[in-house]
Amino acid sequence: MLGFIQWFTRTAPAGKTPLPPLTRAGIAHLYFVSIHPFEAGNGRIGRAVAEKALSEGLGQPTLTALSLTIHRARKSYYDQLERSSRSNEITEWLVYFATTILAAQAEAQSLVDFIIAKARFYDRLRDQFNERQEKAITRLMCEGPTGFEGGLSAKNYIAITGASRATATRDLQDLVAKGALYQTGELKGARYHLHLG
Repeated sequence: MLGFIQWFTRTAPAGKTPLPPLTRAGIAHLYFVSIHPFEAGNGRIGRAVAEKALSEGLGQPTLTALSLTIHRARKSYYDQLERSSRSNEITEWLVYFATTILAAQAEAQSLVDFIIAKARFYDRLRDQFNERQEKAITRLMCEGPTGFEGGLSAKNYIAITGASRATATRDLQDLVAKGALYQTGELKGARYHLHLG
């Protein structure tokens, strides 16, 4: 660990042999998780170290969803770590890491856009939902920018709210009429999605 800390200090922007921020972050993450100094949490700390390296290089905090992005494609992440920890040739790892950072930035931007759209949605439709509708909308919002896979069905609505089929149909039609949801498909194939635009 002492060698890692010395390397990290030496390669910082004000260090003796500074590295480009993205290169330094990728190497730091790989080396930290390869050292594996703790029983648990090495990946999380390694991601924090990478984000620190990026922040130092940029001179400000970064806005990335690195953990979320890695978690969504963790098999690829672990495959890359395994391949890259076998030799000193880490070019493939650095390409993977840079691509992951770009995806993490896009993910963070998507989350920020979703939070802003969510605030506008609630401002626009404040006090227009009944208790069941509020419960269903809250559940949809919890899914984040991607929403329910395939959309909300009447069956999902009934499961979330405990409403009867007839009440669910009325509630969903009302939510569409209010512009809270939009519908795709018909009859049993009808699916509902948040209308955040």
